Amino acid sequence: MLNLIVVRLVFLFSWFISYWVLLHNVVNCQSNGWSNGHATFYGATQDPTTLGGACGYENTVQAGFGVNTAAVSGALFGGGLACGACYQLICDAKADPKWCLGRTAVTVTATNFCPPNNHGGWCDSPHRHFDMSMPAFFLIARRGNEGIIPVLYRRVACKRSGGVRFTLKGQSNFNMVMISNVGGSGSVRAVWVKAGPGGSWVPMHRNWGANWQSRSDIRSKTISFRLTLEDSKTLLFSNVVPSTWRFGQTFASQNQFF
Repeated sequence: MLNLIVVRLVFLFSWFISYWVLLHNVVNCQSNGWSNGHATFYGATQDPTTLGGACGYENTVQAGFGVNTAAVSGALFGGGLACGACYQLICDAKADPKWCLGRTAVTVTATNFCPPNNHGGWCDSPHRHFDMSMPAFFLIARRGNEGIIPVLYRRVACKRSGGVRFTLKGQSNFNMVMISNVGGSGSVRAVWVKAGPGGSWVPMHRNWGANWQSRSDIRSKTISFRLTLEDSKTLLFSNVVPSTWRFGQTFASQNQFF
């Protein structure tokens, strides 16, 4: 009987210490530039590798983002600027101790837009909301919850494997490029394209999400790109696409933002 009491006391003490550490971490988060938001998850029948949605990523794994992704509300989406950006989230145990797990924060990539329903939904303005993939959501929340948790979030640098990738789309003299696997701040603010060794730099325009367009004739030419991210960092990708390219092909560069 005495041994059973001791075991229970040890268990309760361990639980108290773990819970105190989690609350302490939450308080530190709130005092270190983190913001308040909420999160849900999309259904188990949806494949998180394919939900590129409003950003245009046809397969988030092939795009370099893995399965830890999220659709973000309009307050975060910024008309597509958030596409490829990374957010670190922690379940706010102070606000919801029942459903929050005391684990390390999860980092997700914004790959989709969570549309408002204009009836007070979580993705309505001005809510800052993350509709997370199920694998990411259950790293920070207990299973069996009501499907909505309070979170603390912050922007973090994206860590990518390999270089920035360019997928050529379009037809004839209308060309569009999907830019993925971007490190650093992750979100692309401006793009320029140059066709051939004697070509000039021409600005591209965001068509939608991570897709950028230009009406320059780049067919049968070696292509270079220049990218500027949201934080103003700029990189040159010289001759990243060979003159033998075809629409639908993806080319990985050797350069990456850090």
